[in-house]
Amino acid sequence: MFPEGPRWRDGRWWLSDQLGHRVLTLDESGAWSVVAEVPRPSGLGFLPDGILWVATMDEARIVAVGGDGVREAVSLRHLAAHLNDMVVDSRGRAYLDAYGDRSAPESGLLLVVPGEPPRSVAGGLAFPNGLIVTPDGRTLLVAETLAGRITAFDVLADGSLGNRRVWAQLPGSTPDGMCLDSEGAVWVASYRSGEFLRVREGGEVLDRLSSDDGRWAMACALGGHDGRTLLLCTAATTTKDYFAGVATGRLALHRVDVPGVGCP
Repeated sequence: MFPEGPRWRDGRWWLSDQLGHRVLTLDESGAWSVVAEVPRPSGLGFLPDGILWVATMDEARIVAVGGDGVREAVSLRHLAAHLNDMVVDSRGRAYLDAYGDRSAPESGLLLVVPGEPPRSVAGGLAFPNGLIVTPDGRTLLVAETLAGRITAFDVLADGSLGNRRVWAQLPGSTPDGMCLDSEGAVWVASYRSGEFLRVREGGEVLDRLSSDDGRWAMACALGGHDGRTLLLCTAATTTKDYFAGVATGRLALHRVDVPGVGCP
């Protein structure tokens, strides 16, 4: 119904069907299967031991999906009213979009390190969305949907974030989910315009995949046997229908020249 948060791992894409309340996998032939039933899942990430973490939007918690089923891994209810996207770095540290409610509307990023108390590491973001940590673990990128930009942070030794800066300003866009390729460019979904943009640091748009049927473009991920297949997640919906739980999702595969880097 509403595909989100795709990740490539073990020869398959893993993704959330947010309004369908389930986590799915998809292979290169288009065959898909249900991994688990999860209430309003969004961001996905894998810990170093292979356990899948899923951020739940409305319950503000992370659940773990494994051989023993679905269980709560971390509650973040004391830090946020809602969660959205998530990225887990190579050290098993999870960064998540966090939103408040009407009484506490602040939007920012949370850090969850196994064995440590969760904490806020960035605030004052204009609806944070897609998240990337570079393969060297030194830079985090976040899409600020309502500001039409991608913002970068340095990742410090303890996982904290510093040196906030604009990585790419994208006028007229509403950046959402994104992924990194081996040339350092980012593929980012612009949800309201229904586009997927390939962007380099500084904001130059190198490529553009457009939809002319009014569908929202939510997220993308590079994968496939050679890393050159881009999974595109879109949905036919409106703001009113989305909040009523009504949407028709679609998954498409598009071949690109530059492969991914094996992580978001």
